[in-house]
Amino acid sequence: MPTTPPDHAGVRLPPPFFYVIPFCAGLLLHRVHPIPILRREMSAAPGLVLAALGLLLVAWALGLFARARTSPIPVKPTTAIVETGPYRFSRNPMYVGLTLLYTGLALWIDTLWPLLFLPIVLVVVQRAVIAREERYLEAKFGEGYLGYKARVRRWL
Repeated sequence: MPTTPPDHAGVRLPPPFFYVIPFCAGLLLHRVHPIPILRREMSAAPGLVLAALGLLLVAWALGLFARARTSPIPVKPTTAIVETGPYRFSRNPMYVGLTLLYTGLALWIDTLWPLLFLPIVLVVVQRAVIAREERYLEAKFGEGYLGYKARVRRWL
C-alpha cells in the first residue's frame, strides 16, 4: 500500500540552529585565539544596527506568517504562500534576517571567527533547508509557487 508523503518540508533541525551552532563555535575559537575585525569602538555600532535590522526582518516575516495562518516551522504543514512585505523582494527574508543578525553580532563582539564560518552556514542553509523547502512548496502549490519563484529572488 503506497504511503502518503509527509505534509512538510522535512527539515529536522530548526533553521536558526544552522546559524547558532557555527556562531557558538566561532565564539569558542575567539576565547582561545581572538581575532578582532576592527577596534571594538568601530565595529560595535554597525554591528548593533545590522543585528537590529536582522531581528526586525525576522519578526516582520514571522508576523506575516501568523497573519496568513501558516507555520514557519519546516516540520509543520505550510498552508499559504506569503508574498507581501519582505516576501515581495526575497523568498527567504527570515534567512536574510538571520544572516544580518549573525553578521551584526560578530561585528558587535568584534570577532572574525563566526564570519569565517558564515559562507559554510549559507551553503548548508541553501542545500539542507531552502532546497527542501522549495521542493515541498513546488509539490504542494505547483504553478502558484513556481510563478512566485519566477518573480522573486531567493535571497535578495
